[in-house]
Amino acid sequence: MSARFDFHIHSLLTEGELVPSEIVQRCSVLGYGGIAITDHVDQTNLEHVLGCLAPACRELGGLFEMEVLPGVELTHVHPDSIEALVERARKLGAEVVVVHGETLVEPVRAGTNSAAVNATGVDILAHPGLITVEEARLAKENNVFLELSSRKGHCLANGHVAKVAKETGAGLLLNSDAHSPGDFITADQALRVALGCGLSEAEAEAVLVENPRQLLKQVKQ
Repeated sequence: MSARFDFHIHSLLTEGELVPSEIVQRCSVLGYGGIAITDHVDQTNLEHVLGCLAPACRELGGLFEMEVLPGVELTHVHPDSIEALVERARKLGAEVVVVHGETLVEPVRAGTNSAAVNATGVDILAHPGLITVEEARLAKENNVFLELSSRKGHCLANGHVAKVAKETGAGLLLNSDAHSPGDFITADQALRVALGCGLSEAEAEAVLVENPRQLLKQVKQ
């Protein structure tokens, strides 16, 4: 398996435990090829978080042999606010925009998945729970990746997400949603999680290697 990629990581700028430099160092030791630090944001802290992350990620990316991208996770925001917040995040330097999907373990407002896959500029719909076939089709059309999660609780719908993605051709990524040091996973662990979702080895290779490279290409355009 090639280098690991993870585009959903939290720092202590929100509820993570680590400063960005430690995140990058730990991922470097694990052989990661690219990461995005995507702290939780809404209307209240978007400017603060990206004001810290954007310059830090630029500097860290120049010091380590991996891509280090600044990003955000729009979290529990009203579906009607997603489009405008994505636009604001992009203007403030977010290279990866994640939307906190309708996970089975949190009271995310109904309609969030639909708003995310329809919004211009969303890269990843995180832990989308019982996403519908129509929503997955729209994700494919709009180049929104659906997330398989290694995080406790959020992983409960991984099998469903993988099944719907295979049915519709929607792109999948496997992220950790890391908040603490123990949340980071190796490439071998990621492969086991992908296989546990019902993917074949070839499908897992696409999710873990080909799709991350496609996302990197997409965000650098």
